[in-house]
Amino acid sequence: MFVSNNFLRLGVLSALVGMSLGVWMGANQDFVLRPVHAHINLLGFASMMLFGLFYRVFPAAGRGWLPMAHFALSVLGFLILMPSLTLMLLQKPLFLPAMIASEIMLVLSMLLFVIIVFMATMKKDQAVAQ
Repeated sequence: MFVSNNFLRLGVLSALVGMSLGVWMGANQDFVLRPVHAHINLLGFASMMLFGLFYRVFPAAGRGWLPMAHFALSVLGFLILMPSLTLMLLQKPLFLPAMIASEIMLVLSMLLFVIIVFMATMKKDQAVAQ
């Protein structure tokens, strides 16, 4: 439940941050950071909530090192990407190498999730077939 609960918690916090950024942009009529707003809502809210819900439906899939690696890569990649992308959009690409590394982390985290989903659903399919 650790992985599920923490993905769900981070998901709702991301929704709050993403929505707050959207309100701030609208209030100031400054939409330079709209890609950050979109990434917070998609990677932070939507993806993390879906990850958390998957691990809730398949609790056995949340055990072991693979889901922990998925969680670590997802969170670390997200937390590095958001400020890096913000700085790049503000014409201060100080952390461009970190941004590239975070994107790689996020793709690797999705690859791990693909493996986890296939492993969990194959076990379920085999159990139903018997």
